[in-house]
Amino acid sequence: MFVGFLRKNKFASYSLTVFRLYLGFQWLIAGWGKISGAFDARGFLEGAVNKATGEHPAVQSWWATFLNGHAIPNVELFNVLVPWGEFFVGLGLILGAFTTFAALMGVVMNFSYMFSGTTSTNPQMILIGLFILVAGFNAAKVGLDRWIIPFIREKFLRNKNKKITGSGITA
Repeated sequence: MFVGFLRKNKFASYSLTVFRLYLGFQWLIAGWGKISGAFDARGFLEGAVNKATGEHPAVQSWWATFLNGHAIPNVELFNVLVPWGEFFVGLGLILGAFTTFAALMGVVMNFSYMFSGTTSTNPQMILIGLFILVAGFNAAKVGLDRWIIPFIREKFLRNKNKKITGSGITA
């Protein structure tokens, strides 16, 4: 019932637009601050690994193993992915363009930060992001997806029908 409300209700669409804009600005500002500043993820990643020890570790050992084995050796890649990822998630949410993908990537980043032992606003951002994900297209009706998604659907279906009819199979 609540999912149906989020996915179809006009009032929900307008409310989700407000949440989408709020969340988008949070991501955009965070990303831009890292892009325009001297961002280096190494200290954060090493700090997260250090939180995986002790009697009550804040970071799970499997996550620390991932950070040690993959993230820290490739910190230069993460120094690009993190700020630009945050910036583009924010831009997508603000413009309402590829909204569900942007929200999904935001939720993934929030969980990554939480796995690394930080809380801050991440749980709140995850909750808002999940509402946007559940609402799907309705969360982006007041945005560019109003035109982007129908265009993509039409283009995909037209190409799919051409391939089906061109192969001798009738649609």
